[in-house]
Amino acid sequence: MQKEEQIQQAITTRFPALAATTRVVRIRRISVDTGLADFIAVLDFLCAEQQIVMLCAITGLDEGEMLSAIYHLAREDGIVVNLKLIVPKEQPVIPTITERFSVAALYERELVDLFGFIVEGLPNGNRYPLPDGWPEGVFPLRKDFTAEEAAKLPPAQ
Repeated sequence: MQKEEQIQQAITTRFPALAATTRVVRIRRISVDTGLADFIAVLDFLCAEQQIVMLCAITGLDEGEMLSAIYHLAREDGIVVNLKLIVPKEQPVIPTITERFSVAALYERELVDLFGFIVEGLPNGNRYPLPDGWPEGVFPLRKDFTAEEAAKLPPAQ
């Protein structure tokens, strides 16, 4: 059994409800889709028992009725687990993971600015990457962001 399959099996043994959404995508790549209820438990399991040591990035996605945050997590041997957290767009509240990975703050600010996520527990800080004067409630990477909204924005300085 390959390492990726061992990790997949460990995840689905510990979290049987994730069996349908945990898959080996290719060599050194595993994908896990989860909801808010299991997210922190899965993340902690991956760090404590599957040797996840690094957060490489967080990618936001607008999937229509849902928003997703994909946490790209790595082991020292190069295996990457993409842990996808899926939440309703009308209530996109997710917990911060800055206590586990301090670099997460930067990525979580991007999720707030660009998609409108609400990251509970995110330490105070400057907006990123949008400027301070950017209008509240305007999220440029959501699918419903329009050219008309873009035209109304103040010019870049």
